[in-house]
Formats: sequence, C-alpha cells, structure tokens
Amino acid sequence: MQLLMTAIRRSDSLSRPVQAGLGLAAVLLLGVADYLTGYEAFFAVFYLFPISFVAWHMGERWGHAYSVLASIVWLIANAAAGETHSAIWIYGWNTFTRLAIFALVATLLSALRSAHDHERRLARTDYLTGADNKRSFTDLTERELDRCRRHRRPFTVIYADLDNFKAVNDRWGHSTGDAVLTEVVAAARRELRALDVVARLGGDEFAVLLPETGSTAGQDVAERLRQVWLEVMRQHQWSVTVSLGVITCLDPPETIDDLLRFADTLMYAVKGAGKDGIRHDVLRAHLVPERAPGPGGATG
Repeated sequence: MQLLMTAIRRSDSLSRPVQAGLGLAAVLLLGVADYLTGYEAFFAVFYLFPISFVAWHMGERWGHAYSVLASIVWLIANAAAGETHSAIWIYGWNTFTRLAIFALVATLLSALRSAHDHERRLARTDYLTGADNKRSFTDLTERELDRCRRHRRPFTVIYADLDNFKAVNDRWGHSTGDAVLTEVVAAARRELRALDVVARLGGDEFAVLLPETGSTAGQDVAERLRQVWLEVMRQHQWSVTVSLGVITCLDPPETIDDLLRFADTLMYAVKGAGKDGIRHDVLRAHLVPERAPGPGGATG
C-alpha cells in the first residue's frame, strides 16, 4: 500500500502530456496483449487500469475519452484475433456494454478525486479568510527549507501581527474583526505572486512565504505589504497597524520552529519599539540570530 501511495504521489507531479502519453501507451500495449492472448480470453478488465489512471489525474472528460479509445482498441484486437458472432449488432452491443462500464469507472474515480482534493483543501485552509492554515504553511515551508539545503536557494518569511486588533473587536464587534482578517488576506493576495503563500497562523497573526526571494527583495515585499495593509485600514477607518518580522534564509535553520521563532522575535521587537514597523534579519551559515536587532533596525 505504501508503494502504491508513493507511486500515486509521484504520478501527480507529472505533466498532463506525460500522463496522457502514459495512458495512451498502456491502452495500445494492452491491445497488443489482448490480440496475442486471443479473443477467448477475457481481457477487458485490464483496460480499466489506464482509464482509471487518466480519470484520476486528468478528470472525467479525459477518462471518458480513454474509455472510448479502449473500447475501440478492444474491438479491433478481438476482431483481428478471429472473434466472430452470428449477427453484426452483437459487436456493437458488446462494445457498448464495455464502454458503459469503462465510462462508469471513469466517472466514479474522477468524482472521488474531486472529493479528495476538496477535503484536502479544506484541511489546509483557514475557514474564515481562505488563507493557508498553519499546517499547510508548515508543509510548504519545509519544502523551501529542503530546497535551501540542497540547492542553496534563498527564501524569505514574513511574520505579521495586527496592532490594536482587539480594540476593533471591542468597539465594532467580532463581525468587523472577521472583516479585518479577511481584508488582510485579500489585499496580500492581490500584491503577491502566484507562487507566494499567505497563511493565517491563528488569531491576528499571519505569515507570508516568499520562495526564491533574497534579502533586498524580501524587505521590499514586506514594506509594500505593510503599505497596502495600512491603506486598507485607512479606507475602512479601522485603527489597526501592522508589525512585521522578516527573516531571509540564505542557510536554513535546523527546524521550522526555529525559523518562526526568529521571525516572531523580530516582530515582537517592533511591538516593543512602538509597533507599526518592520525588522529584518538574514540567516547565514553559523550566523543564527539569537535576539532581535536594536532600535535602529526598525523602519516605518
């Protein structure tokens, strides 16, 4: 079972042309095998494997297309092997029944994949804002840590906390507080690249993962986000500012917890210096920050 799950995960990473090509090759090879074993041997069930593969990875429409292809290949292989019937309509009936079974399996598997993906998204998404949740953020950041270790690719993490958020809840109620959180995520997504990740870690704390982003670019993005968020707050007349801790990894820490602790320390240094600002640091080999920089390190 473990080998099967590993094979499924790896096949998910293949491009659609490769997946389609593998399905096509499998159907054609099965057709040859069907011909060589003769029409008396029941071989149709094996066509379900490439049909299932395509339906799972590429969707119902592709699954149905390969169901048609497999039915035609099966008909040709058995006819070439010498299969005969007393009436021509029997060929059509047999082909139709196999097509119906193939198409049904394709429909069921594509529906199962859709449900699986939906549940997986829900498990990795914050229910209120639609941002990634902490579990998802941790998994994605772990990948970046691995890339950084293997290929020395830098990345940046922004740790953001909303200043005076509790006052919004106290003054306008939790519905307004929910709107603040939702607007923070929406504004960040408008500003960030498609490959960047914005996550809600809990309460009014957010994290942003910036793959392939060095020190200067990371600071630029952090300042841009801060200005965008402040503008959103001004537009709605919400008395909220943002404190940001920004950590760029040129060499990764041992664990994600260490990384978040470094960023969190920087963020709390901003809080201690009066809130509404940014502090940034860089992680290099044998140079791990143990405390936040002094007051001169804050901007804004």
